[in-house]
Order: sequence, then C-alpha cells, then structure tokens
Amino acid sequence: MSQLRFDNRVAVITGAGRGLGRAYALLLSKLGAKVVVNDIGGSLNGSGNDIGPAQSVVDEIRSQNDEAIANTDSVATPEGGKAIIQSALDAYGRIDILVHNAGNVRPASLKEMSYEDFESVLDVHLRGAFHVLRAAFPAMCEQSYGRIVLTSSIGGLYGNQNVANYAVSKSGMIGLCNVAALEGESEGVKCNVIVPGAVTRMAEGIDISAYPPMEPDLVAPVVGWLCHEQCDINGEMLVSIAGRVAKAFISETQGVYQPHWSVDEVGQKMAHIRDTNQALVLPVVPSGHVDHIRYSFEMAAKANN
Repeated sequence: MSQLRFDNRVAVITGAGRGLGRAYALLLSKLGAKVVVNDIGGSLNGSGNDIGPAQSVVDEIRSQNDEAIANTDSVATPEGGKAIIQSALDAYGRIDILVHNAGNVRPASLKEMSYEDFESVLDVHLRGAFHVLRAAFPAMCEQSYGRIVLTSSIGGLYGNQNVANYAVSKSGMIGLCNVAALEGESEGVKCNVIVPGAVTRMAEGIDISAYPPMEPDLVAPVVGWLCHEQCDINGEMLVSIAGRVAKAFISETQGVYQPHWSVDEVGQKMAHIRDTNQALVLPVVPSGHVDHIRYSFEMAAKANN
C-alpha cells in the first residue's frame, strides 16, 4: 500500500467508467480521495448515454467504504464541463484534482474523414479538456492548490495513420497544459500530461497477442503521483506504457545563425541545422517561451559583435 495518500482531497476524473479512468478512480479513492466518477457511458465513438459504467465504479468504490459520486454530464460542451466540476463543489465543497481522461475514437484516412468525425473527437478530447479545466482552474487558484493531469498520446507526439482528429487533439493537449502550468505556477496549481499506453476498449481491432502486460493498473500509479501534493514537476509529460515510465520533452538543435539566407543556403546548411548533438531542452516552467527567444537573440548578437 502506498504511503502517499489523498485524505480530504477531492478528485474529478472524466471518462472514469472504464479502462484507464476507472483505474485512476479506484486507486485515488483507495488512498483516501473523494472521487467524482464522470462518464457518459457511451459507445467508443462517443454516441449514447448510460449511467451504468460510472455508477458501477462508484458502487465498487463504496463497497470498500470509500467516497464517490457518479456524474454523466458530457465534457464535449461548456455547460457539461461546468456541471462536472460543479458536482464536485456541490457534493464536497472543493476540487483538488482534475484528471481529464475522457475520449472517443472515430478513425478514417485524411482522404475520407468527415468534418463531423473530426469535430466530434476534438469536442471530447481537446475542447473537453478546456471545458473542465476552465471550470476547475479558478476554484483551484482561489484555494491556492490544485493538480491537473491532461491526457495526450503517442499518437499526439508521433502521429499515426487514420486518426488525424485524435492526433490533433492529443497534440493540442500539450499546448493547453503548458499554459495552465505557467498560469498556475504562482497559484499553487500544477498541470502535467500523462502519455499512457494500456490495453482498453480503444484497442478493439488491434492484434495484441504479442503485447507485454499493459493493464491500466500499470499507468494508474504514475497518474496518482502527478495528482499528489508531493508532485514537484509542472508543465511536463510523463510516458507510461507496459511498465516503462519516462519523460517526453520537446527539444531544439543548436541551430545556425546567418544575417541573411537564400533558399539554396537553407538546403546547404540543413545537416547542420538538424544536428541534434547538444540539443537544447527549454523547460516550459518557469520561462521556456522567453528562453527560446533569448537564446535566438543572443546567437544573433554574438555573431554581430
């Protein structure tokens, strides 16, 4: 049993009726958190509504004498996002932890993907993240404490075929996290990204016969740590897949400075431009944005002196 606990903490977990979200809810509640289990209970493509999955997790939590309530509002609308967070405030008077895990899948090639399928996935994953974060963030800042975990994917980091909607959503999650981390740093609110890999219903149709153990329970402790008050990172991405935990990050090459460029010169210098030796890693918090600009300006200044 973990010695890190969540007594008197209130957690909202979206998409918590099954898979990864369920594992997060069960772990946090076992360690003392009061949990709002949010799930519309829909199909994999996001259609339908059924309180069954969320209520089942709540019943499982309560059977262990822990506290939880079910919520079936949709993250896909601003009103739904507000209602999810309000359910925590109404039931428990505060919100300390937000894990946005809700998702849907509507695969299609770029040649065939409909606008409806594109928008539907963005509504749940990316806009859904904003809807619940926007509702929770002021309350967390007011109490000078909060932990937010957004869900990206290797599909967002590296792409994959036939899931442009999903990849765009998961890439966008990184930008949203960065801003929340920067704005929350002085308010006691930290925001990080989990990049999980687990066998859930989203793996339907994939041959997993050669996969190592990849159950959601392997990811849950990583999310648990990101949710805990001892979490001391902010604006970072942690990968958790098949028992491997790693940090993912954005880096830049040293780059090449010239006072003037031609198209030909860009091509001629491309090997040097792309040289990843001594790559730069600029942490989001406290000042990655500014550090990027400063480094670029300093290179120009040194060359011109």
